[in-house]
Amino acid sequence: MSVTLPRLLTRTAFRAPLSRNLVRLSSIASRSFSQTASPYAAAFDRSKPHVNIGTIGHVDHGKTTLTAAITKTLAAKGGANFLDYAAIDKAPEERARGITISTAHVEYETAKRHYSHVDCPGHADYIKNMITGAAQMDGAIIVVAATDGQMPQTREHLLLARQVGVQHIVVFVNKVDTIDDPEMLELVEMEMRELLNEYGFDGDNAPIIMGSALCALEGRQPEIGEQAIMKLLDAVDEYIPTPERDLNKPFLMPVEDIFSISGRGTVVTGRVERGNLKKGEELEIVGHNTTPLKAIVTGIEMFRKELDSAMAGDNAGVLLRGIRRDQLKRGMVLAKPGTVKAHTKILASLYILSKEEGGRHSGFGENYRPQMFIRTADVTVVMRFPEQVEDHSMQVMPGDNVEMECDLIHPTPLEVGQRFNIREGGRTVGTGLITRIIE
Repeated sequence: MSVTLPRLLTRTAFRAPLSRNLVRLSSIASRSFSQTASPYAAAFDRSKPHVNIGTIGHVDHGKTTLTAAITKTLAAKGGANFLDYAAIDKAPEERARGITISTAHVEYETAKRHYSHVDCPGHADYIKNMITGAAQMDGAIIVVAATDGQMPQTREHLLLARQVGVQHIVVFVNKVDTIDDPEMLELVEMEMRELLNEYGFDGDNAPIIMGSALCALEGRQPEIGEQAIMKLLDAVDEYIPTPERDLNKPFLMPVEDIFSISGRGTVVTGRVERGNLKKGEELEIVGHNTTPLKAIVTGIEMFRKELDSAMAGDNAGVLLRGIRRDQLKRGMVLAKPGTVKAHTKILASLYILSKEEGGRHSGFGENYRPQMFIRTADVTVVMRFPEQVEDHSMQVMPGDNVEMECDLIHPTPLEVGQRFNIREGGRTVGTGLITRIIE
């Protein structure tokens, strides 16, 4: 059975939502919320636009080395604190769903913008964390080694970036100091442009910068070292647009992580999806329970700096009074009172990925029970055909567009128009759009 879907859910142009929930990722704020009282936190400077980016690409192609090189190059200009490879590579580990992961968050500034940079692991076993990190990106730098060209994880990361809605990608061809043949570099560039086009990006116009992150770190061959890093940052400034934040809608922030600070209260971290939040305001915490919880905001911080308010796009830590850590769960949302409800049954339009897109190899029938990943929530759903479907014994095949009723095993904050991922056995098998709330 096939139905007509919105263009963004078609085979050629599907876009899955911001699924940050496949493994536990503490946001920038959870690494850095001040353990002392707020007067010790400096005020956060909002004079420059804030953009979230990150490095993606195949293992050992130099993602972490590039991140370190960016901090070193900008540190010399007063725009960053230098973090060497070891400091980034040894980011705090966390364990979630049996997987040990580490994700580094780096802060820096160019002349034009303030950046929050996520360095994602490249190993195939950590691909879930790639999705978690990429979901917070407004744009990405894909790193490809000149010695190898595109590799399996180069392709996989581009597919995942497209799934989580990253639309602008800048290419950094790394390790050019080890290549003597200019035709080899031309071939890598040509292959990357074709690959970007294949995955729905603008390969014809995407900036491709040639350089060596190691040369930049070691202070040698400045044309392919420091100068290439600055050229890359200029390209990021110009090519990745400053996102339009949804500031005028009621406040909503999905809960990514929760921790307690002795004597201060409970801190919730996450990325503000929409609206504004100020200290002293009352919030509802929605999800898992049939009745929302209530709390008062007593502090807001980002990058160890105090905020008077949090706004859409911020990765913030929110200090709450009147709520205990054990009352909160990842997947809940902080919201303006009365604006969000939790639901257990929806009607959704689904696109089931084909085998070639990394999806299932076979079809599924009614009562299929995958995991739904929506915002930061991870919830089992039972899928059934709508009542008007005559043949409930039919199979949904890879590549199909279909409408299904989804029963969630616990109340989850949902809204019409939201997108979500469906995952099974460690891989994304489909993407969906909520078309109606049933209950």
